[in-house]
Amino acid sequence: MSIENYVDEEYIDWTLVRTFIRTNLSNIPDEEIYVKKFSEGYSNMTYQLAIGNWEGVLRRPPFGEIPPKAHDMEREHHLLEKVNRAFPLAPKPYLFSEGGEMMDKHFYIMEKKPGIVLDQSIPAFYGTSEKVGPVVSDQVIQTLVDMQSVNGKQPDLQGIGKPEGYLERQVNGWIKRLNRSKTEDINEVKELEKWLVDHMPVSQNPTIVHNDFKLNNILFDEHEVGKVNGVIDWELSTIGDPMTDVGASVCYWGGKDDPDLGINIITDQPGFYSRREFIESYANKSGRDLSQVDYYVAFGFYKLAGILQQIYYRYSIGELPDERFKNMNKSVNNLLEMAELAKQKRLL
Repeated sequence: MSIENYVDEEYIDWTLVRTFIRTNLSNIPDEEIYVKKFSEGYSNMTYQLAIGNWEGVLRRPPFGEIPPKAHDMEREHHLLEKVNRAFPLAPKPYLFSEGGEMMDKHFYIMEKKPGIVLDQSIPAFYGTSEKVGPVVSDQVIQTLVDMQSVNGKQPDLQGIGKPEGYLERQVNGWIKRLNRSKTEDINEVKELEKWLVDHMPVSQNPTIVHNDFKLNNILFDEHEVGKVNGVIDWELSTIGDPMTDVGASVCYWGGKDDPDLGINIITDQPGFYSRREFIESYANKSGRDLSQVDYYVAFGFYKLAGILQQIYYRYSIGELPDERFKNMNKSVNNLLEMAELAKQKRLL
């Protein structure tokens, strides 16, 4: 990937950032800093940095006003310190700063994991989806299983989450968030919400929960198809019920018959596992009890609907004047219909 010298972002003095890096890390070349801004999506901002042959990644909150305690870079930095020791596919954090003269908000710098993201398409050099799909599917599932094989109760991971009551907090929290951001009456959502509360399974032993484990948060090797070099975007991770990551992963693992879900999907191409095959492979690799998987998939779709509804609400009141979000309410309804199918055990 080419790196462009990115110097036009307000509130960031990249010369001071370069000095900060060279002062606090060893063996950094005395060369110019080059910066490339990654897409910030709807959340934190990410920049790729290079000083000579050294590379890193800088993460910071969005510009402008942000809610208190939101976008906590210090927590993310400390969390990665713990998770990286237990699961090295997570990037290693290097430095944290309150910002000071360098920029308007706190930030941290971490290791740059090499690799490519499979998001909107499969790179031509990777080959056809028939060739790539089975290998990538298998390795995504294996990576999820490997992450969850880390004992969530080990000393290295203490202090980054509260596994007791995790699922209950998640379900009730997302019900509140979706209802606070409603822009219209959504068909039969109350019945679905009551079912999610009344049929909550007993959580399995706690593990690392990524909380956004999906295909485009995995870095694949550019030369060896399917080899996983890293897992990124750990800002929501904690210790909790591993099945929540399974349910969410299945939701993002789109199929060819899906309605518009408002997300990028390439797993609907020939060669990729179906959702049912995803679950069957996960069961074989993990040995976990999947008797309640439909619940977690239903909750996964409900949670994703809540995420998109929050975005659509901000669009509807003029906070996000971006026409990409104009029809996002339709995707929200589609996601809730998928949750209902999972609830009725008609999806997998």
